[in-house]
Amino acid sequence: MTQLIRNWRVWAKLAGCLTVIISVSATVSADDWPQWMGPQRDDHWRETGILEKFPEGGPKILWRTKVSGGYSGPSVANGRVYLTDYVPTEGAAANDPGIRNELKGQERVLCFDVKTGEPLWEQAYDCNYKISYAAGPRATPTVDGEHVYSLGAEGDLLCLEAATGKVVWSKNFPKEYGAPTPQWGFCAHPLVVGDLLYCLAGGPGSVAIAFDKLTGKEQWKALSASDAGYCPPTLIEAGGTQQLIIWHGDSINSLNLKTGEVYWSIPLKPDYGMSITAPRQSGDFLFASGIGNVGALLKLDSAKPAAEVVWRGEGNTTIYCANSTPIVDDGVLYGADCRSGGLRAADFETGKRLWQSFEPTTGTRPAGHGTVFLTKQGDRFFLFSETGDLIIAKLSAEKYEEISRAHIVEPTGEAFGRSVVWTHPAFANKCAFIRNDKELVCVSLSAEE
Repeated sequence: MTQLIRNWRVWAKLAGCLTVIISVSATVSADDWPQWMGPQRDDHWRETGILEKFPEGGPKILWRTKVSGGYSGPSVANGRVYLTDYVPTEGAAANDPGIRNELKGQERVLCFDVKTGEPLWEQAYDCNYKISYAAGPRATPTVDGEHVYSLGAEGDLLCLEAATGKVVWSKNFPKEYGAPTPQWGFCAHPLVVGDLLYCLAGGPGSVAIAFDKLTGKEQWKALSASDAGYCPPTLIEAGGTQQLIIWHGDSINSLNLKTGEVYWSIPLKPDYGMSITAPRQSGDFLFASGIGNVGALLKLDSAKPAAEVVWRGEGNTTIYCANSTPIVDDGVLYGADCRSGGLRAADFETGKRLWQSFEPTTGTRPAGHGTVFLTKQGDRFFLFSETGDLIIAKLSAEKYEEISRAHIVEPTGEAFGRSVVWTHPAFANKCAFIRNDKELVCVSLSAEE
């Protein structure tokens, strides 16, 4: 099996783009960031002409605009920036993972001009929260052609006109599917493939749902679980077949995109139903991990939709991620370990840990759920730390090498007694778009500044 993984490395760099390209609408510009983790949902930023390091005093801030609370990241498409937030009118959030906060207020979908940050429209609706860590929505808006899709923390799914914010159709998962609101809210970023919109909901037989993206008509629903979890629907291609990966609180599953038929299912049960990070495909292999030292590397069958376990994480092997999805690069797995809070590297073949650093996460010390978001750009990475710092770094099997760092926003949230900002940036138009619970910031990263 080890030799098989080594052979995979030879061709993976050439073939790896095939799967992800098909998940993107043909109308999306290469410079856009129209959904969570980018155009191909792989956290690769492919623009050129990007600065090598920050100038003295930090990168140029092009604009700042006020927003309210939320964990959702921005998306950027066709000259607009989209973001969701929450404006509370009653109640207060106290971040205890065992307590659901009860608040009254409004969720909003906001749209801004990409060049100026000027508001273009907003779509607001009343929404009462009863969730833990109730700062605001979790799911990044997904832009597809003339529409934008948003999912709120209490299960409000909206299809809006991208240019005007007008509601085209809407769903509410608790009301229409009997899907209980998860402890930490609905989090799974909606996925568009072809004519269908895929969502993680919950309820009997409806953990995964496919909708006609233009009308909202249900096309199929599938799966039941003790906990729907928080993991976004994920597209892969293996065995000559496109497959929809749904990792809920009990198992990781492969489904037929058109019918919802289950191709294969493998038990993978994280603590507290916290299947969060998207499984990552590299060649014929798929990796998933979560809280409770739960992780596995799966071998995908090359002839048909099927999979088998290569290894499962045990104690001090591999990386167990929670808040941010890991990334695989040149045979090395990088990710923020939820228990230690450090950025770790592990050998993809074996799961053996290679190194750990707290510099890009919490600073200097271990802390539970220490978080950093990783985006590959050329031969280096742009990292966004929970401290509000944007970092340029080289990552390798040998070490973490920091090149440059700039403080962009204040960490306005709170977790386990420390201040944090837990939201994935967008990278588009040679800029980074970064939010906290008070503002959305556009940062120029152009080499020409």
